[in-house]
Amino acid sequence: MSICDPTCGSGGMLIESVKYISKHGENPRNLILEGQDINYGTVGMCKMNMVLHGIEDFRIEYGDSIINPKLVEGGKLITYDRVLANFPFSMDWDNKNAARDSYNRFRFGIPPSQDKADFAFIQHMFSSLNAKGQAAIICSQGVLFRGNEEENICKNMIDEDIIEGIVALPPKLFYGTGIPGCVLILNKNKPAKRKNKIILIYAARDYEEGKVRNKLTEEDIKKIVSAFKKYEEIKKYCHIAEIDELTENEFNLNVHLRCSRKLWM
Repeated sequence: MSICDPTCGSGGMLIESVKYISKHGENPRNLILEGQDINYGTVGMCKMNMVLHGIEDFRIEYGDSIINPKLVEGGKLITYDRVLANFPFSMDWDNKNAARDSYNRFRFGIPPSQDKADFAFIQHMFSSLNAKGQAAIICSQGVLFRGNEEENICKNMIDEDIIEGIVALPPKLFYGTGIPGCVLILNKNKPAKRKNKIILIYAARDYEEGKVRNKLTEEDIKKIVSAFKKYEEIKKYCHIAEIDELTENEFNLNVHLRCSRKLWM
Protein backbone atom coordinates (compact mmCIF):
# COMPACT_ATOMS: atom_id res chain seq x y z
CA MET A 1 0.00 0.00 0.00
CA SER A 2 1.22 3.48 -0.85
CA ILE A 3 0.65 6.27 1.68
CA CYS A 4 1.28 9.99 1.27
CA ASP A 5 1.15 13.02 3.55
CA PRO A 6 1.64 16.16 1.42
CA THR A 7 1.88 18.35 4.54
CA CYS A 8 3.88 15.82 6.53
CA GLY A 9 5.53 18.05 9.16
CA SER A 10 7.76 15.87 11.32
CA GLY A 11 6.24 12.69 9.90
CA GLY A 12 3.79 11.75 12.64
CA MET A 13 1.04 10.34 10.40
CA LEU A 14 3.45 8.31 8.27
CA ILE A 15 5.06 6.84 11.40
CA GLU A 16 1.65 6.04 12.89
CA SER A 17 0.78 4.21 9.66
CA VAL A 18 3.81 1.96 10.18
CA LYS A 19 2.83 1.35 13.82
CA TYR A 20 -0.74 0.51 12.76
CA ILE A 21 0.41 -2.02 10.15
CA SER A 22 2.81 -3.65 12.64
CA LYS A 23 0.12 -3.78 15.34
CA HIS A 24 -2.18 -5.68 12.98
CA GLY A 25 0.41 -8.31 12.11
CA GLU A 26 1.40 -7.05 8.67
CA ASN A 27 4.84 -6.20 7.33
CA PRO A 28 5.46 -2.42 7.29
CA ARG A 29 8.32 -2.96 4.81
CA ASN A 30 5.62 -3.44 2.16
CA LEU A 31 4.51 0.18 2.58
CA ILE A 32 5.46 3.00 0.23
CA LEU A 33 5.74 6.13 2.39
CA GLU A 34 6.09 9.57 0.81
CA GLY A 35 5.54 13.15 1.91
CA GLN A 36 6.31 16.82 1.37
CA ASP A 37 6.55 19.87 3.62
CA ILE A 38 7.16 23.58 3.10
CA ASN A 39 9.45 23.98 6.13
CA TYR A 40 13.04 22.96 5.39
CA GLY A 41 13.92 22.32 9.03
CA THR A 42 10.82 20.20 9.52
CA VAL A 43 11.70 18.10 6.47
CA GLY A 44 15.04 17.30 8.10
CA MET A 45 13.29 16.43 11.35
CA CYS A 46 10.85 14.19 9.47
CA LYS A 47 13.66 12.26 7.79
CA MET A 48 15.43 11.86 11.14
CA ASN A 49 12.23 10.63 12.80
CA MET A 50 11.71 8.05 10.07
CA VAL A 51 15.21 6.69 10.55
CA LEU A 52 14.88 6.67 14.36
CA HIS A 53 11.71 4.59 14.01
CA GLY A 54 13.52 2.05 11.89
CA ILE A 55 11.92 3.12 8.60
CA GLU A 56 14.47 2.83 5.80
CA ASP A 57 12.45 3.16 2.60
CA PHE A 58 10.75 6.56 2.33
CA ARG A 59 10.68 9.74 0.25
CA ILE A 60 10.28 13.15 1.85
CA GLU A 61 10.49 16.26 -0.34
CA TYR A 62 10.94 19.95 0.51
CA GLY A 63 8.60 22.53 -1.00
CA ASP A 64 5.09 23.98 -1.15
CA SER A 65 2.71 21.15 -2.10
CA ILE A 66 0.17 23.56 -3.60
CA ILE A 67 2.47 25.87 -5.58
CA ASN A 68 5.29 23.43 -6.34
CA PRO A 69 4.39 19.76 -5.79
CA LYS A 70 7.48 17.54 -5.79
CA LEU A 71 5.80 14.13 -5.67
CA VAL A 72 5.53 14.02 -9.45
CA GLU A 73 6.53 11.57 -12.17
CA GLY A 74 6.30 12.12 -15.92
CA GLY A 75 4.68 15.51 -15.45
CA LYS A 76 1.81 14.04 -13.41
CA LEU A 77 1.11 13.80 -9.70
CA ILE A 78 2.01 10.46 -8.16
CA THR A 79 -1.18 8.84 -6.89
CA TYR A 80 -1.56 6.76 -3.75
CA ASP A 81 -3.81 4.24 -2.01
CA ARG A 82 -4.09 6.49 1.04
CA VAL A 83 -3.56 10.17 1.75
CA LEU A 84 -3.41 11.17 5.43
CA ALA A 85 -2.92 14.83 6.25
CA ASN A 86 -3.38 17.65 8.73
CA PHE A 87 -2.79 20.78 6.68
CA PRO A 88 -2.48 24.32 8.16
CA PHE A 89 -5.99 25.70 8.69
CA SER A 90 -7.19 28.84 6.86
CA MET A 91 -3.91 30.13 5.48
CA ASP A 92 -3.39 32.48 2.53
CA TRP A 93 -2.36 31.12 -0.85
CA ASP A 94 -1.58 32.45 -4.32
CA ASN A 95 -4.50 31.42 -6.54
CA LYS A 96 -3.54 33.51 -9.58
CA ASN A 97 -2.39 30.55 -11.66
CA ALA A 98 -4.84 27.97 -10.31
CA ALA A 99 -7.07 28.07 -13.41
CA ARG A 100 -4.04 27.00 -15.49
CA ASP A 101 -2.79 24.40 -13.02
CA SER A 102 -0.82 21.84 -15.02
CA TYR A 103 -2.06 19.03 -12.76
CA ASN A 104 -5.76 19.95 -13.12
CA ARG A 105 -6.22 19.86 -9.34
CA PHE A 106 -8.85 22.59 -8.99
CA ARG A 107 -11.62 21.26 -11.20
CA PHE A 108 -14.15 21.53 -8.35
CA GLY A 109 -13.44 25.27 -8.10
CA ILE A 110 -10.77 27.80 -7.19
CA PRO A 111 -10.78 28.86 -3.53
CA PRO A 112 -10.30 32.54 -2.62
CA SER A 113 -6.73 33.55 -1.78
CA GLN A 114 -7.07 35.22 1.63
CA ASP A 115 -7.38 32.88 4.63
CA LYS A 116 -8.96 30.21 2.45
CA ALA A 117 -6.35 27.72 1.21
CA ASP A 118 -8.27 24.85 2.81
CA PHE A 119 -9.98 23.63 -0.36
CA ALA A 120 -6.75 24.04 -2.30
CA PHE A 121 -5.14 21.50 0.03
CA ILE A 122 -8.20 19.25 -0.04
CA GLN A 123 -8.32 19.22 -3.85
CA HIS A 124 -4.58 18.56 -4.07
CA MET A 125 -5.02 15.58 -1.74
CA PHE A 126 -7.97 14.26 -3.72
CA SER A 127 -5.92 14.57 -6.92
CA SER A 128 -3.18 12.52 -5.23
CA LEU A 129 -5.46 9.46 -4.89
CA ASN A 130 -5.38 6.55 -7.31
CA ALA A 131 -8.58 5.03 -8.75
CA LYS A 132 -9.30 3.13 -5.52
CA GLY A 133 -7.73 5.62 -3.13
CA GLN A 134 -9.06 7.03 0.12
CA ALA A 135 -8.08 10.13 2.06
CA ALA A 136 -8.52 11.10 5.70
CA ILE A 137 -7.92 14.85 6.05
CA ILE A 138 -8.06 16.90 9.24
CA CYS A 139 -9.75 20.22 8.46
CA SER A 140 -11.28 23.20 10.19
CA GLN A 141 -15.04 22.71 10.54
CA GLY A 142 -15.41 25.99 8.66
CA VAL A 143 -14.95 24.13 5.36
CA LEU A 144 -18.27 22.38 5.98
CA PHE A 145 -20.50 25.43 5.78
CA ARG A 146 -18.71 28.43 4.24
CA GLY A 147 -20.40 30.30 1.41
CA ASN A 148 -19.49 31.75 -2.00
CA GLU A 149 -16.69 29.96 -3.90
CA GLU A 150 -16.17 27.38 -1.16
CA GLU A 151 -19.86 26.50 -1.07
CA ASN A 152 -19.69 25.84 -4.81
CA ILE A 153 -16.61 23.64 -4.41
CA CYS A 154 -18.36 21.65 -1.70
CA LYS A 155 -21.45 21.30 -3.92
CA ASN A 156 -19.34 19.96 -6.79
CA MET A 157 -17.62 17.43 -4.52
CA ILE A 158 -21.00 16.24 -3.22
CA ASP A 159 -22.37 16.01 -6.76
CA GLU A 160 -19.44 13.82 -7.78
CA ASP A 161 -20.08 11.65 -4.69
CA ILE A 162 -16.50 11.54 -3.42
CA ILE A 163 -17.19 12.37 0.26
CA GLU A 164 -17.73 9.19 2.27
CA GLY A 165 -17.86 10.62 5.77
CA ILE A 166 -17.22 13.54 8.11
CA VAL A 167 -16.27 13.24 11.78
CA ALA A 168 -16.81 16.37 13.91
CA LEU A 169 -14.06 16.48 16.54
CA PRO A 170 -13.86 18.12 20.00
CA PRO A 171 -12.20 21.52 20.51
CA LYS A 172 -8.58 21.99 21.63
CA LEU A 173 -7.22 18.77 20.14
CA PHE A 174 -4.43 20.37 18.11
CA TYR A 175 -1.38 22.48 18.86
CA GLY A 176 -1.69 26.13 17.86
CA THR A 177 -5.47 26.37 17.74
CA GLY A 178 -8.41 25.79 20.03
CA ILE A 179 -11.01 25.62 17.27
CA PRO A 180 -12.72 22.27 16.69
CA GLY A 181 -11.62 20.35 13.64
CA CYS A 182 -13.12 17.51 11.67
CA VAL A 183 -11.95 14.52 9.65
CA LEU A 184 -13.01 14.66 6.00
CA ILE A 185 -13.00 11.16 4.49
CA LEU A 186 -12.81 11.01 0.70
CA ASN A 187 -13.14 7.86 -1.40
CA LYS A 188 -12.66 7.48 -5.14
CA ASN A 189 -14.24 4.02 -5.02
CA LYS A 190 -17.21 4.18 -2.63
CA PRO A 191 -18.99 0.84 -2.01
CA ALA A 192 -22.37 0.52 -3.75
CA LYS A 193 -24.34 0.70 -0.49
CA ARG A 194 -22.64 4.02 0.37
CA LYS A 195 -23.24 5.71 -2.97
CA ASN A 196 -24.99 9.09 -2.77
CA LYS A 197 -24.69 9.08 1.03
CA ILE A 198 -22.39 10.71 3.58
CA ILE A 199 -22.07 9.55 7.17
CA LEU A 200 -21.94 12.45 9.63
CA ILE A 201 -20.44 11.47 13.00
CA TYR A 202 -20.78 13.92 15.89
CA ALA A 203 -17.80 12.93 18.07
CA ALA A 204 -17.34 16.40 19.56
CA ARG A 205 -18.66 15.45 23.02
CA ASP A 206 -16.42 12.45 23.64
CA TYR A 207 -12.94 13.36 24.85
CA GLU A 208 -10.64 13.54 27.85
CA GLU A 209 -10.15 17.10 29.03
CA GLY A 210 -6.60 18.38 29.51
CA LYS A 211 -5.06 21.61 30.83
CA VAL A 212 -3.59 22.65 27.48
CA ARG A 213 -5.11 20.22 24.98
CA ASN A 214 -7.92 17.73 25.02
CA LYS A 215 -7.43 14.20 23.71
CA LEU A 216 -9.43 11.36 22.25
CA THR A 217 -9.21 8.21 24.37
CA GLU A 218 -8.89 4.74 22.85
CA GLU A 219 -12.56 4.22 23.65
CA ASP A 220 -13.51 7.42 21.82
CA ILE A 221 -11.51 6.36 18.76
CA LYS A 222 -13.01 2.87 18.72
CA LYS A 223 -16.48 4.39 18.89
CA ILE A 224 -15.76 6.55 15.82
CA VAL A 225 -14.24 3.66 13.86
CA SER A 226 -17.12 1.32 14.75
CA ALA A 227 -19.73 3.87 13.65
CA PHE A 228 -17.95 4.49 10.35
CA LYS A 229 -17.61 0.77 9.59
CA LYS A 230 -21.29 0.07 10.36
CA TYR A 231 -22.42 3.12 8.35
CA GLU A 232 -25.80 3.19 10.08
CA GLU A 233 -27.86 5.73 12.02
CA ILE A 234 -26.91 5.84 15.71
CA LYS A 235 -29.16 7.96 17.89
CA LYS A 236 -27.45 11.08 19.25
CA TYR A 237 -24.20 10.16 17.49
CA CYS A 238 -24.35 9.79 13.72
CA HIS A 239 -26.61 10.36 10.74
CA ILE A 240 -26.55 9.02 7.18
CA ALA A 241 -27.27 12.03 4.98
CA GLU A 242 -28.72 11.32 1.54
CA ILE A 243 -27.66 13.54 -1.35
CA ASP A 244 -31.25 14.77 -1.77
CA GLU A 245 -31.25 16.00 1.84
CA LEU A 246 -27.95 17.82 1.37
CA THR A 247 -29.18 19.42 -1.85
CA GLU A 248 -32.33 20.59 -0.09
CA ASN A 249 -30.18 22.17 2.63
CA GLU A 250 -27.92 24.00 0.15
CA PHE A 251 -25.01 21.56 0.61
CA ASN A 252 -24.41 22.58 4.21
CA LEU A 253 -22.31 19.82 5.84
CA ASN A 254 -22.45 21.20 9.38
CA VAL A 255 -22.42 17.92 11.32
CA HIS A 256 -23.97 19.29 14.51
CA LEU A 257 -26.76 20.99 12.58
CA ARG A 258 -27.57 17.91 10.47
CA CYS A 259 -27.35 15.47 13.38
CA SER A 260 -29.31 17.63 15.83
CA ARG A 261 -32.20 17.98 13.40
CA LYS A 262 -32.35 14.25 12.78
CA LEU A 263 -31.43 12.75 16.12
CA TRP A 264 -32.19 15.06 19.02
CA MET A 265 -35.58 16.55 18.24
